[in-house]
Amino acid sequence: MSERAVPFHCPYCGDEDLWPHEVVAEDGSTTSPHGSWECRSCLRAFSLRMLGQVARPGSPS
Repeated sequence: MSERAVPFHCPYCGDEDLWPHEVVAEDGSTTSPHGSWECRSCLRAFSLRMLGQVARPGSPS
């Protein structure tokens, strides 16, 4: 698994027009917070993050 996996569709509208979300500060600098994406179809921004791995039910911890 890569550090920056690309989502295939927007979780809100299902469209595939996704771009990394960029934030422009007052001083004009641009940053792209890790895991942040924007949908140019419904104009929503969202972020994805890995929470961890879970054990399968019934498997030893």
